[in-house]
Amino acid sequence: MGAVTWSVIDALARSADLHAPQVETMPRERLAALQLDRLRATVRHVMENVPLHRARLHAAAVRAEDLRSLDDVRRLPFTTKADLRDHYPFGLFALPIESLARIHASSGTTGKPTVVGYSAGDLSTWADLMARTLHCAGARRGDIIHNAYGYGLFTGGLGTHYGAERLGAVVVPVSGGSTERQIALITDFKPRVLCATPSYALAIAELAEQQGVDLTKSSLRVGLFGAEPWSEAMRAEIEARLGVRAIDNYGLSEVMGPGVAVECEQQDGLHGWEDHFLFEVIDPETGVPLPEGEAGELVITTLTKQALPMLRYRTRDITRLTTAPCACGRSHLRLLRVAGRSDDMLIIRGVNLYPSQIEAVLVGRPGLAPHYQLVVERAGHLDEVTIEVEAAPGVAADAHAALARDVRHHVKSLVGISAAVRVLAPGEVPRSQGKAVRVRDLRPKGV
Repeated sequence: MGAVTWSVIDALARSADLHAPQVETMPRERLAALQLDRLRATVRHVMENVPLHRARLHAAAVRAEDLRSLDDVRRLPFTTKADLRDHYPFGLFALPIESLARIHASSGTTGKPTVVGYSAGDLSTWADLMARTLHCAGARRGDIIHNAYGYGLFTGGLGTHYGAERLGAVVVPVSGGSTERQIALITDFKPRVLCATPSYALAIAELAEQQGVDLTKSSLRVGLFGAEPWSEAMRAEIEARLGVRAIDNYGLSEVMGPGVAVECEQQDGLHGWEDHFLFEVIDPETGVPLPEGEAGELVITTLTKQALPMLRYRTRDITRLTTAPCACGRSHLRLLRVAGRSDDMLIIRGVNLYPSQIEAVLVGRPGLAPHYQLVVERAGHLDEVTIEVEAAPGVAADAHAALARDVRHHVKSLVGISAAVRVLAPGEVPRSQGKAVRVRDLRPKGV
């Protein structure tokens, strides 16, 4: 469509089917004023209740009263995942542990888990935001929602569950795993909405095809996918094999969980819910804020969290921000698709590489299945990467060498690295029931 103006957006918003229209279409000037009020309240809250933040704010000589505009957020110190681990388990909580309603935690696969807490008020806010998120994605009251996110300490399952209930939907809390049962329940219960990681959604589609079940003819119409970076090519693959509109959902447990930002049905960037979060993009090397539209590391400040408020949390996710009007009528800024994490970035012979760049080359290529891993090894003083990707079912083994040559050529021309390629038989790349493991790092520890 042509250029979208705010006058057109206003007209659209009045007739749009929005979950919370007064908030979702709030003029940006009012939204900024609300953010500033809530930012000051958050700074007061952490000054009074979190020793680490109090010490850092004193060192920076910043008080809540000193914040005159949103640009002043730059005066606040950053918070990192290391801070959570260094003050494990409850050292960054702003409320007494006995006053909380729930605790979640990461898996801790790279060290101590990051522990996050929620007051009853936090859980209610989270449910509201996830209801808004699901509605933005296309879910509606009365829909059956098949929730294949993992339940437990991982925030995806329960966050989605309570949001769906707050929306007024009917939740099937199947969690991850037992893929054959997932397919049977989709067939029998006829859900309209599927929630899962994108890699697990493809695993469901793959097994269904092997069973002779055509999920493109099922009741599914909307897919809400997140918890791992995924490409436009992966979106096209999911939509073709599941028959859904595939919507990207962004969140992280340190900030809240799922529901921090989500695409609308325009699928043109993820609306970040600015009434609850303040978004910045910085240069990941220098920490200097970047102008709108430039790619950098996403930084989020929570504006309403009670138990675990976060000041300028460095997510390590690489994205861009835009405040350009969206045709859906929502005024909240958009995060353009997360390209990857700065700590997932590989440097291969001087070239910066994200797994999602390889995915964009592989997924949808004739003769290949959308299952891959990058194997990183040290050869002398240099890192080398081998791309392991599966052949599509029915592809003869004697065609694997030609497929590997084709992948090497396109990776070199499109990504700019020379990589070894191994084409594997169907089923040889490990499947994940949660977040996909895209990089297998075989370098010596400490490298």
